[in-house]
Amino acid sequence: MKTQYAIALAVLSGLGGAAAVQGLHAQVKPPVYLVTEINVTNPEAYGNEFAPKAQATIKAAGGRLIAIGGTGGAGAKPLTVLAGTAPQRLVIQQWDSLDQLKAWYTSADYQAALKIGEKYATFRRVAIEGAQ
Repeated sequence: MKTQYAIALAVLSGLGGAAAVQGLHAQVKPPVYLVTEINVTNPEAYGNEFAPKAQATIKAAGGRLIAIGGTGGAGAKPLTVLAGTAPQRLVIQQWDSLDQLKAWYTSADYQAALKIGEKYATFRRVAIEGAQ
């Protein structure tokens, strides 16, 4: 008889734990991704003067660099075009929230770096929430 109670209690505990874990997963917000297409006019200056500063501000603000590709150095990997025309440089960042991303983008540190970057490139940025 004690064995049956122990088994029943274990099953109920397992179901309760699974429901709690499922509830926690439902509360987690997906990350936000920032995709930046960059047309670089001076790859050497961009890679030396802007990219390292911009990357440092991203990391300091809690963002993660997911992928960096194209011209301009600073850790860039080659881009593989499947269709259409690729930008000269493409960067994907991950943020915990859109508010965190906006706080980084409008920060004095990044805006100072961006003034340097705009001498050597033009930027097109799109933010998108990740899928759950």
